Amino acid sequence: MPFADVPRLSASITITSPNLTNDSLALTSTGALNKAGTSTPLDQTSGVGRRTYTAASIATLFAAADYDDDKNHKVYIRNASTTATEYVLVTVGTQAVGRLYAGDFGFFPWDGTADFKVTPSVATAVTIEYLALSET
Repeated sequence: MPFADVPRLSASITITSPNLTNDSLALTSTGALNKAGTSTPLDQTSGVGRRTYTAASIATLFAAADYDDDKNHKVYIRNASTTATEYVLVTVGTQAVGRLYAGDFGFFPWDGTADFKVTPSVATAVTIEYLALSET
């Protein structure tokens, strides 16, 4: 198949603000989501899912045992909470990556060598949306 006909998989982010700096800010970046070391798009997905957690304890979102550690993986997570103080702590293995507060999202590269985990900040219902993109 000619290069122009190859299906593309990409992710984009746009950051805008009328007053963060002295001038208006408008940043946009788009990147191809390819298999490791190639121009071939990632071809596997966990599917978009939603999970509601009712305990403030660590939970494995994606198990490393299910993914090859020499391949390219991307993980999307969004905290669907509407309560500003509720967050989800994102951890890979034992390393904390950061907190996603209500409405926040993250898009992470993941090497698949350690479990990808989340820990809600509260024991009430916190819902997250998630997706893993990977290669065979």
